[in-house]
Amino acid sequence: MIMTTSNNIEHKETKKYLGIVTGEAILGANIFRDLFAGIRDIVGGRSGAYEKELQSARKIAFEEMELKANSVGANAIIGIDIDYETIGANGSMLMVTVCGTAVQVE
Repeated sequence: MIMTTSNNIEHKETKKYLGIVTGEAILGANIFRDLFAGIRDIVGGRSGAYEKELQSARKIAFEEMELKANSVGANAIIGIDIDYETIGANGSMLMVTVCGTAVQVE
């Protein structure tokens, strides 16, 4: 599956637009990782725990969107937008949403 943030794919002709497809992932952050992440942030280090959670959520969201695109007969997704939010009490959960247009290209 070709996936891109652009509205077209170089050297490919869009034959059919199949609609908007989305993927979402919401992951809770572990309290101990939050504690250690906070300590690392204070001393200026990178938060590996949050980076790993973010990568995992993004991967899940993209996989879900790709499954939906496949189910409508798409072989590409164009115009992809990625959004990140924290939700829940004190931002205790991470939400990643992706959306794009499912298309058939040649």
